[in-house]
Amino acid sequence: MSETRTVIVEREIPFPPEKLWRALTQPHLIEEWLMKNDFKPAVGHRFNLRGEWGGVLDCEVLAIEPHKTLSYSWDFTHDDPAYGMKSVVTFTLTATEKGTHLRMEQSGFRPDQKQAFGGAKAGWQQFFTNLEQLLAKSN
Repeated sequence: MSETRTVIVEREIPFPPEKLWRALTQPHLIEEWLMKNDFKPAVGHRFNLRGEWGGVLDCEVLAIEPHKTLSYSWDFTHDDPAYGMKSVVTFTLTATEKGTHLRMEQSGFRPDQKQAFGGAKAGWQQFFTNLEQLLAKSN
């Protein structure tokens, strides 16, 4: 098996980890910044993320440490191996003086998945922008 690549997006969010955690773990909030879902914050819970583009991601919660770490599988089945993927998304929250340092790491991109890798790099930037907008308008 050849080496896989990882997308890492980091951002300073001007809100406390508790507020950010709610947006990462409550289904109605996840839907607003990421995708429709049936997420439950429980290790072993299998859920789907349904994209506006019609794709369905098969996911499973792998790790939870409230207000600090959330990790889940992010698998997409596709006839074209360049698009089919098995990856893991991990969010790490670190409290800072001004709010929270949010780090997202999506690992598992094969070298032949350049388009998926590029799409994830751009996509996560947009998801984080959506997340910040959601946090700014919610109490």
